[in-house]
Amino acid sequence: MSRIGRQPIVIPPGVNVAITDHTITVSGPKGTLSQQVHPAINVRVEDGKILVERKSDQRQHRALHGLSRTLIANMVEGVTKGFSKSLDLVGVGYRAQKAGNKLVLQVGFSHPVEITPPPGIDVTVEGTNRIVISGIDKQLVGQFAAEVRAIRPPDPYKGKGIRYTGEEVRLKAGKAGKAGKAGGKKR
Repeated sequence: MSRIGRQPIVIPPGVNVAITDHTITVSGPKGTLSQQVHPAINVRVEDGKILVERKSDQRQHRALHGLSRTLIANMVEGVTKGFSKSLDLVGVGYRAQKAGNKLVLQVGFSHPVEITPPPGIDVTVEGTNRIVISGIDKQLVGQFAAEVRAIRPPDPYKGKGIRYTGEEVRLKAGKAGKAGKAGGKKR
């Protein structure tokens, strides 16, 4: 049996869970999230806990068991605490700012790049080179952070670009013959 799937999800105070026709709706202090669950997965609420069970031992049902439990747990955590990801801009002249609800990035292109976050996502700029993306939907927060990072991913030679906070960028060495030779051909 799935080790993750069989763990119960504790419902914190102030969170309501409604289950109707394989749709789970979780509402809490930060908002409401809804998720479809595969028909092979049974979800029930018992004693302030959400229990996720599968109907059979087929390979697909085993795979969906842990996934469904994790998605529901992320919904419960999202409506109580929320999720956030932070990005750092590394490079001379690289900066970010907010203009209305748009995020404006200057990351070495000839023009500033404007991005509008999807509904449910909050973007804040700390200083000029740190972007914090937050929201209640973990998937939406991660997807938008990946889209912002993809505008200028970290360069493997100089390390310039947009990276997640704490991300290690392994730098490649430059040309092998650059340091020692003064030009001309060998004799």
